[in-house]
Amino acid sequence: MSLELVMPFLIGVGVVFLLIFGFFVLFKAFYIKVPQGTALIVNDMSSTPKVHFTGALVYPVIYLKEFMRISLITLEVDRRGKDGLICKDNMRADITVAFYLRVNETQEDVLKVAKAIGVDRASDRAAVNELFNAKFSEALKTVGKQFDFVQLFENRQDFRDRIVETIGNDLNGYVLEDVAIDYLEQTAKASLDPSNILDAAGIRKITELTAAQNVVTNELERNEELAIKKKNVETREATLALERQQADAEARQKREIETIRAREEAETIKVKEEERLKAEQARIQSQQEIDVRAENHQREVEVAQQNRQRAVVIEVEKVTRAKDLEVVAREREVELQRIEAEKALEEQRKNIANVIRERVAVEKTVAQEEERIKEVREVSEAERAKQVIVLQAQAQAEQELVRQVKQAEADETRSKHKAVEINNLAQAELEAAAKQAEAKKRMAEGIEAERAAPGLADARVLEVTAAAKEKDGLAEARVRAEQLIAEAKGEQEKGLAEARVLEAQAAAKEKDGLAEAKVLEEKLGAQARGEQQLGAAKAQATKDLGTSEADVLLQRLNAEAEGLGKKFGALDALSDSARQHEEFRMQLEKSFEEAMAAIAANKEIAKDQAEVLATALAKAKIEIVGGEGDFFNSFAKSLSVGKAIEGVVGKSPVVQDVLARLLNGKPAEHKPDLAVVAPAAEA
Repeated sequence: MSLELVMPFLIGVGVVFLLIFGFFVLFKAFYIKVPQGTALIVNDMSSTPKVHFTGALVYPVIYLKEFMRISLITLEVDRRGKDGLICKDNMRADITVAFYLRVNETQEDVLKVAKAIGVDRASDRAAVNELFNAKFSEALKTVGKQFDFVQLFENRQDFRDRIVETIGNDLNGYVLEDVAIDYLEQTAKASLDPSNILDAAGIRKITELTAAQNVVTNELERNEELAIKKKNVETREATLALERQQADAEARQKREIETIRAREEAETIKVKEEERLKAEQARIQSQQEIDVRAENHQREVEVAQQNRQRAVVIEVEKVTRAKDLEVVAREREVELQRIEAEKALEEQRKNIANVIRERVAVEKTVAQEEERIKEVREVSEAERAKQVIVLQAQAQAEQELVRQVKQAEADETRSKHKAVEINNLAQAELEAAAKQAEAKKRMAEGIEAERAAPGLADARVLEVTAAAKEKDGLAEARVRAEQLIAEAKGEQEKGLAEARVLEAQAAAKEKDGLAEAKVLEEKLGAQARGEQQLGAAKAQATKDLGTSEADVLLQRLNAEAEGLGKKFGALDALSDSARQHEEFRMQLEKSFEEAMAAIAANKEIAKDQAEVLATALAKAKIEIVGGEGDFFNSFAKSLSVGKAIEGVVGKSPVVQDVLARLLNGKPAEHKPDLAVVAPAAEA
């Protein structure tokens, strides 16, 4: 088959393929797809536009395509504050209603909406809201005026159906899908206009309803507070009673435990001390025997060492003496030979020297004797003066020491006697207090038998007084003890400081001379020791005195507290009726005190008010006119007429001229006084 025969066939196939491909390309370019919720309006060459909801071919230039939104549109009508919805009972309501509009997916409804409001406005929510807002608001006001405010809450469904019924179906092609009441609440009273007759009626109704409910609510709240307060008081009373019983039981148990524990501790300490004493005695005895044996052994060892050393020294001395004797003998022989050799020469020299030596010896002897006599005389005088000064200083120091020691002993004896005297007085006061406590206890028991309820009150008062006195006594005892201890420490420190000062002065003066320093050192040392002993004795005496006073005071207060505790224990055994009577009496006293305090406070307030009123009215000119109401009205009318005439005369020159002529050319001056008019009933 030749190419010329195949070419026409290939050209035909290519043309067909190009036509098919071109058709698909044109279909792709001219076919418009429509998304959900949107309608495609095509204006073709026919008299009626075509509406498509899925897609359609749109030929350019020939056809016109338009998209319109047909999905659900939500429109809200919000009325609040002064623009709130007026109900049937003239009350205003803040309300927000949502209207749900849509376009039916039919060609007729879509074309109707498009022709009525246009495609662009139908697709714009703001434009649709502007179009239907007035209609929806009017329907809302019309239906709202048919319901009371409370019925809006109770009949929401009926209210919604009435709105739908009022709006109807004439919505230019739109369909009202649903109506929802999104927010419904009473308009605040502050947003209402009292000058508006509708708002005024609403304010009156709100005030009536809220006032009645507030009264009921307040009454219920006060009753609730009263019940709670009453229950709290009863619970507190029961709790205090139980706490008092618990405290009594705990205190009793604690006291018994402390007593047993103290007894056991005392026994334990006693046994420990006895065993320790035995052990210490055995240890001391064993130590003494060991020390004796050690001393004996040490003495024997030292004796043996001394004997051995003495024997060694004797032998060494013997050897040394023998050597020295040999050396001396040898040297003596040599020296004798040398002396014999020089003896002849020395014999001549000796003769010459003897003459010179005799003369020098005589002069030296004379000078030495003179110097020795002078030295002996001066040394004797100095020694005698030194002994006199030392003896005088020693005598003064011993005299001062004896005086200070005797004074300290006398002070110590006087302090001991004073402490014994105070101890005896305190013991006597303690016994007297114990007897008085026993007598008061008997007296309280007698009073208890006669008057149970008043006795309980007296017992409580005495209990509080005793507790206060006990605390004051203990505090004073502690303060006195601390004060005495501080004074003793101060005296001791003062004595030690004075002793240190004197020692320092003695050390400073020691540089001036050895003899005078020793004398002053002994004297000042004696004075310092005397001052220290005196201060220590005074401090100890003061401390013993304070301790004795504190112990006596503590014992006396403990005795009083124990006696009062026994008496209060007897008073606590009263019957329940007597205790209730006493509590009731105390409650009445408390109420009476509160009432008297309130009266006194009101009296002060009235007095202050009277002073303020007197100050305010001191310079006021007051005219009080009494009478019935007719008299007051007549007086007020006449006063008004008089004021009117005064105003006319004051502002009209003509009237003033006429009055001046009538009054002989003398214009009258009128200066009314301030008058306060009050009815007799109010006066």
